[in-house]
This record gives sequence, C-alpha cells and structure tokens, in this order.
Amino acid sequence: MAADPSDERELAELRERIALLEQVQKAPARREHHRVRSFFAVLLIVLAAVLTPLGVVAAWSKSQVTDTDRFVSTMAPLASDPSVQNALTDRVTTAVMQQLPITDLLNDVAPADRPLLDAALGKLGPALTSGLTGFVHDQVLRFVQSDAFATVWTGVLRNAHAAFDKVLTGQGGGAVQVKGDTVSLDLGPVVAAVKDRLVANGLGLASKIPEVHTDYTLVQSDAVQKAQTGLRLLDLAGFWVPVLALLCAVGGVALAVRHRRAAVWAALGMAAGAGLLGIGLSVFRALYLDKLPADVNQAAAMAVYDTLVRYLRAAIRMLLALGVVVALAAWLTGSGRRAGWVRHLWREGLGAVRRAAEGIGMRLGPVGRFVHRWKAWLGWGAVAVAAVVLLTWSYPTGAVVLWIAVVLLGVLAVLEFLDTPADAAAGPPAVPPSVPPSGPPADRPGGGKAAAA
Repeated sequence: MAADPSDERELAELRERIALLEQVQKAPARREHHRVRSFFAVLLIVLAAVLTPLGVVAAWSKSQVTDTDRFVSTMAPLASDPSVQNALTDRVTTAVMQQLPITDLLNDVAPADRPLLDAALGKLGPALTSGLTGFVHDQVLRFVQSDAFATVWTGVLRNAHAAFDKVLTGQGGGAVQVKGDTVSLDLGPVVAAVKDRLVANGLGLASKIPEVHTDYTLVQSDAVQKAQTGLRLLDLAGFWVPVLALLCAVGGVALAVRHRRAAVWAALGMAAGAGLLGIGLSVFRALYLDKLPADVNQAAAMAVYDTLVRYLRAAIRMLLALGVVVALAAWLTGSGRRAGWVRHLWREGLGAVRRAAEGIGMRLGPVGRFVHRWKAWLGWGAVAVAAVVLLTWSYPTGAVVLWIAVVLLGVLAVLEFLDTPADAAAGPPAVPPSVPPSGPPADRPGGGKAAAA
C-alpha cells in the first residue's frame, strides 16, 4: 500500500520542528561555552601583551651577560663619541695630575738653588701647574681620539664583561664596580696607556706614576638597586619569558571563536606592549638625566644611556614591525568585505599582467599548470621559510622584519602571476572551419517555409 504524500510531508515538518527545538535548547549551552572560550582567549592575549616587554628586557639582559661580542659591540661606539672622549679626558687628566710626583722633581734640585727656586715658584707656581695640566690634558685627548684608544677601550670592555654579571648579582670588584647607586667602569688600562704616552713625549716624571685605578661612571641613579633585583629575576628567567609570551598568544588565538580576529588582536597587543616599553625607556631617560649630579657631563651621560639601550630599542622596533605585519596578514586572509576587496584587486591586477604578457607571446605551459595546482602549498611553504629565517636570525631588527615581509610578498606575487588556470593553460578553443550547410532546404532553419512557398 502506497504511503500518503501528505503524511510524509507532515512527518518531515515534524522532524524539522524537533531539530529546531533541539537547536534552541542547545543554543544557551553553546553560547555559554563560547563565552568561556572567549574569556580565556582574551585573558591569554592580554597576558601575552603584558609579558612582551618583560620578555624583551629579559632577552636583552641575557644577551648582554652571556655574549661577550654582543656586549663589546654595544659599548664600543662610546670610544668615538666626542662627549664621552671629553669626559674621559677630564677624568684621566685629574687622576694623572693627582699622582704626578712633582715633589720628587723639586728634591732633585741642588740645595744651593732651592731659595731661588722657591722664590720663582711662589710667582710662577700656578702658571707652572696650569701649563703642566694643559700638557697632560692635551696628550690624553690626543690619545682618546686615536685608533690606539679604540683598541684599549675594546680590551677594557672585554675585561669588564667577565665581571658584568656582578651588576646583576650585586657583588663588587672586577672591572665593573657597583657601589650604592653607581655603576662604574675601571679606567686603569687607559691611565697606564696615557702614562706610557707621556713618557714617550718627554715627560719622564710620568714614569713614577704608580698603578692607578680610577672609575668612569656608566650609570648613576637611585634606581640601580631596584634594577639589580629586576634584572636578576629576568636573567634567571632567561629566554623563557619571551617563549611564555608567545605561547600565551598562540593559546589565545587557538581558544578564540574567531581565530583570525584573535590573531590580529594578539599581534597588535604584543606590538603595543613593546611600544609601551619604548615609551618607558624615553621617560626613564629624561628622569635619569634630570637626577644626575651637577658636576656630571650631561652629554656623556646621555651617550652612555643611549648606547646601553640601543639594542633594546632595536628589539622594540622589530616587535612593532612584526606585530603590524602579522596583524595585516591575518586581516587580509580573513573573510571581511574589505579584505576580500584587497584580495580581489591583488588577483585581478596580477592576472591582468599575466594576460597582457600572454597576449605578446609569453606561454607558461606546464609551469603555469603546476603553480595552479600547488599554489596554496607553495604559498604556505614560502611563509614557513620566512618564519624560519626570522627565528634563526641572530638579532633581527625592524628593517630585517620589513625586508623579509617584502621578499615574501614578492614571492607570493610571482606565484599569483604564474598561476595559470587550467582552461587558460589549454589555450583558446579551436574554431572549426566554416562548412556550408548540407542537406535539403527543409533541414535548414527557414527551409520548410521556403519549400512551402
């Protein structure tokens, strides 16, 4: 017996209503599940943004402590900075004049000539001291402006790096000294080199200068002890802080309901965290210079601070560029209308260029068909190679990130240009030759009417 069609329709409608009721009942649970996922996704992304500046500082402090060449390359430019050269010249000149044994020179004078010498020094003493100080100052300045000083300065830095970890541990001694709120560098090798130069230029009295250890202040601030504690913690954390920040960002994107939107916000959030660190460095620079004692050379202190944090600022610029690039890439690959317009313009523009090239005789042949078949895999492979290059780069900068992005964009453009659809690769369809219609007139359109007429 055949089923009644009306009964089948009623049964189908009943099933649809039941399915709709089940969806309505499941909707609150699904929304609640999405709320929980979204909450933890936002929490992880915010945590990644907060950990980003800490990770940058941790990586910077770790590289300065464990990498001698990195430390030397950081501080080496100070040897050619005019303000630092002037400050070092004044400091070394003062140390040399304090140790120059002028009394030994007077003791060598015969007793019969002492009254005349004492009378002459009573009138010429200040001028003599001033002249001798000027001579020493001139010799020291010439030395610090020479290539020989750059060599000595590099040696001082390498010796100092062996003791640089004492800044983090708070211990004294070594080439780097930490005393209260001051971090200073021992200039003993510089004084020794100046001593040899003075003797070579005719001031034999300088040979009697004993071994001198004078300090050049690198950092002087009441925040040094607080910074020691913070840097010590970051040094112990090492590279785990940046890794944790990256894992939080990845976890937040994975938990989010809309992955691409979460990727955009994670990239921009981490870039914002790095940007806040850059602002903090500029603010601290102004506060640090403002609290320096009046007798400190402001220009030299500014040069030292800028040199100490220059790689830190380079890392900040790198993260800013990387965040913008990743956010832009995630947005462009999304389903938004504007992103779709951009992709459409990209494809149509490069497709028009390809078609124009084909119009003048270019034929891609199997290359075009291969790229058309494997374009997605080739594109993701290019992205993977770019990521590996960035991760294996020793110390990437913002310029490195931008250049990698530009090269990757060029590779994707070449793939889009070579992408020849299958129908286009096969060539235009063959047009059959014109053949006169055959058969009786009645078989042709209108033939019946003609015959009937």
